[in-house]
Amino acid sequence: MAEITALMVKDLRDSTGAPFIDCKKALEEVSGDMEKALDILKIRGVAKASKKVGRDTPEGTVMSYIHAGGKIGVMIEVNCETDFVARNEEFQAFAREVAMQIAASNPTYVSKEEIPQAELEREKEVMKAQVLESGKPAEIAEKIVEGKIEKYYEEVCLLNQTYIRDTKLKIDDLLQALIAKIGENIKVRRFTRFQLGEPLD
Repeated sequence: MAEITALMVKDLRDSTGAPFIDCKKALEEVSGDMEKALDILKIRGVAKASKKVGRDTPEGTVMSYIHAGGKIGVMIEVNCETDFVARNEEFQAFAREVAMQIAASNPTYVSKEEIPQAELEREKEVMKAQVLESGKPAEIAEKIVEGKIEKYYEEVCLLNQTYIRDTKLKIDDLLQALIAKIGENIKVRRFTRFQLGEPLD
């Protein structure tokens, strides 16, 4: 079995936010394979975090972030269950990281559940027409559209986006790891992104 060094454990802990002992155990289970250990922690993190989902989140923070010399600004509201967690450094750091993600990746919605059904159906119709236009048979068009819709979610939904600092993680992975670590339900409630000179709606 490969030696599990403290640096390996630290790297995994930095990537996931999971406790040191959980990171060490995961690495030991997969003989030091970082990607497999990450998958184990994601699965366990989601399992722990899922028990918290649904609990009220009346506290939280509104975080602002200004980027690119004042040309892009973001405000985000992240909610939690208690004022104690709202003041927690890791909770505040998460809110700031997500605000930076929004500045860089410009999502439209927090999650795919927020996308209006009519808009989603319109996207699917356009995608299907493009697939058929390219000469693909109708029987496989639906499968191709399913893949394209997942890519669409990654573009427009914050929680589905790839984390700008680590392409192995989605923003939802960061959220679930924080929920599992802190032990409270946490929600990204809403955000606004301003870009200098962009047209008004």
